[in-house]
Amino acid sequence: MKETRMVYPVFPGETNHYGTLFGGTAMAWMDQAAFVAATRHARRKVVTVHSDAVDFKRPVPLGSIVELVARVIEVGRTSMRVEVEMWVEPIEVGREPYLAAKGGFVLVAVDEVGRPVSVPPLS
Repeated sequence: MKETRMVYPVFPGETNHYGTLFGGTAMAWMDQAAFVAATRHARRKVVTVHSDAVDFKRPVPLGSIVELVARVIEVGRTSMRVEVEMWVEPIEVGREPYLAAKGGFVLVAVDEVGRPVSVPPLS
C-alpha cells in the first residue's frame, strides 16, 4: 500500500491562545493529504465527499513539525477511503514522535463536468 507523506511546520498563525494547533487547521491539512493520496491512486480529478470522525489524541504545540501519513485503504467503483494519521515530531532533543490525530476521508473521482468515474482497484 502506497503512502503519501506531507510535512508542515506549526507557526504562530496556526495556533490558538494555548499555543496549540487549531483543530480546523489540522483537519484541513489532513484533507489535503487525503486529496493527494486519492489523486495519486486515481490519476484523475477527485473531490472529498465525506470525512469520518477525526480523533484528536494529543495537542500539537507551536514550533512542532507535523507529518501527515495518508493511505488509500479501500476502493469502491468511484470512491476511495483514505486513512490519515497526524504525527508530531517535537523539536526538543530526546522527545519521541507521537500520534496527535487520526481520521478517515472518502473521495470520489470525477470527470470534467463533475460526474463520478471509476477508479483502479487497490494493488
